[in-house]
Amino acid sequence: MRTSTRRPLLGLFAAAALAVSSLTTGTAFADAPAAPRQAAPDAAVADSTGAPITLAAWPAPTAQRPTGSTIAISGSVDGGNARYYGTGELGGDGQEEGQDPIFRLADGAALSNVIIGAPAADGIHCQGTCTLRNVWWEDVGEDAATARGTSTSHTMTIVGGGARHAADKVFQHNGAGTVVIRDFEVQDFATLYRSCGNCSTQRARHVIIDNVTVTAPGSRLAGINSNYGDTARLSRITIVGDSNRRVVPCQRYRGVTSGEPSPIGSGPDGTNCLYSASDITYR
Repeated sequence: MRTSTRRPLLGLFAAAALAVSSLTTGTAFADAPAAPRQAAPDAAVADSTGAPITLAAWPAPTAQRPTGSTIAISGSVDGGNARYYGTGELGGDGQEEGQDPIFRLADGAALSNVIIGAPAADGIHCQGTCTLRNVWWEDVGEDAATARGTSTSHTMTIVGGGARHAADKVFQHNGAGTVVIRDFEVQDFATLYRSCGNCSTQRARHVIIDNVTVTAPGSRLAGINSNYGDTARLSRITIVGDSNRRVVPCQRYRGVTSGEPSPIGSGPDGTNCLYSASDITYR
């Protein structure tokens, strides 16, 4: 979905935490004594035959950090597996348009070892090239992360981590360039990646999805606009608990600049949806 055009809020930590508007290389986060709203518990995970499946363990939070306004990140920041969640103006976790993010990453920034709890607002905004390493979304809000770079060279890279309970999209691509999703797991979601279907400025966007474990229910891994030249490259995908194969690996749309996009096909085609049957494993 389109992102907010409201003037971004400067990053502030809640309560008596550090009063800073941006975080630079090596900056440590400050603790705040509060607890987030708890995400819905997960059901046991089983494969298509009903046999139990063991997935990678999600990290336990080392601290609780309520966040009332967007935190601006520059440089490289390690969150130490603290859990961040929205309060006040960031206290939304629905699909309302125009929510602000918990984190806003400048071009070239990297964020690692962070848990985003609920409410999650609009997750993370990446303003150019950025890296999200071992970031875990416990209950996705509007979107988990949005790529907003303006150059074809801008790349949002997600390495490790996971997301669950996404009523709509996990990763939204509104800007230019490429999104890379690697060594990731996603559970209970609608769409893992979506190239904006109705942004006022459209362009060719690209996504690489590699070594991702998907646990049903889910609707689609990649939604792309073939009429604008989008591509989705899929490899080493494992889909768990989808005996009827309802999760669509790659859905093609006819994108628009206003109104609603329309689906026009799915499956590998050698042009936009770039994968083969051997790239998808069902368990």
